Amino acid sequence: MRLYLYLIAGLTSALLGWCIGHFFLRDLNIIKILPYPEIVLFPSLAISLSVGMVLNEIFISNPTRFRLSCKKSLRPLFLSLVTGAAIGLIGGILALIFYLPIFNIATNWTRVLSWLLLGATVGLSEGLTWILAKYDQSQKRLRISLTVGSLAGLAIGLIFELFRHKITESSLATLEDIIGFAILGTVLALVLSLTFSPSYLSALRAGSGFEYTTNQSYNDDYPKINNPILKFVNQNQGEKIEEGLSIGLPNNNRSLKVKIGSAPDDDIYLPGIPHSLAIINLERRSTFLVAAKEHLNLIYINGTRLTSDEPVLLKHNYLVSFTNWNNNGKKVYRFVFYNRFLDPQA
Repeated sequence: MRLYLYLIAGLTSALLGWCIGHFFLRDLNIIKILPYPEIVLFPSLAISLSVGMVLNEIFISNPTRFRLSCKKSLRPLFLSLVTGAAIGLIGGILALIFYLPIFNIATNWTRVLSWLLLGATVGLSEGLTWILAKYDQSQKRLRISLTVGSLAGLAIGLIFELFRHKITESSLATLEDIIGFAILGTVLALVLSLTFSPSYLSALRAGSGFEYTTNQSYNDDYPKINNPILKFVNQNQGEKIEEGLSIGLPNNNRSLKVKIGSAPDDDIYLPGIPHSLAIINLERRSTFLVAAKEHLNLIYINGTRLTSDEPVLLKHNYLVSFTNWNNNGKKVYRFVFYNRFLDPQA
């Protein structure tokens, strides 16, 4: 579903950008005043695709929290408008420079360079939005967006030039731009959806069982993160796990294991439950929970007790509960697993 939503957003945004650009050029007759369509088309497409990709990423991350998503989208939305307009305008001006006689560039290569610049403009605008919004993975996203946009633009330009004689002789001649825009938006959306899969930014948000208490014995032996690679998303320092805090799970494109239990060397230390009760396996594009075979009855996923020690694929909003009976009765620790790029709750 995530892939389809990305593709729809990319295609729709690209076509909308084309429509907006031609509305200004043809319907408002701006082309008579400014006979350089690149000055209008480049910003239109850059703004449309930047806004489309940003809003798509935010809202599919929180499909049930529409108000919160709207609130979180204001800053990225504003930045995408500004960066799209500025970078699109710069890209359009650069494309016009290639047509100057001083460069003596063949017309066909000028068109290819224009497509290359258009793709780079869209990718740079989309990626720079996340940089300015100061979100995690923004540097990586900028590199990927710029690279993919440039390569897609270059490929579109080369393909159109190779088959230009056939295109000009067919009914597709008037649709060259809109087809290219659609391909560019779809390719960019496809790569971003596959590259920034949910596992890139995952977290465990502490729920019930981590409430604040004044019990002295509890304060001496409290839940905590016990590994320097684990950090809270909500704050920069500290080790004590409290209700509402989210533990960011590391992402460095290699497999990692995070142990959960009451052993002194467990990565997430939870007093009152067995040693090394479970292990979270962090793969490149997925996260699995593996329970200790002898303690299956102490772990619940979405309220259902585990009956097998087979790895369980954790998905967005999964409720993971670790339980145990002790002298004070039943002890329950609950986490909510998040794996979305912009989840406000994570």
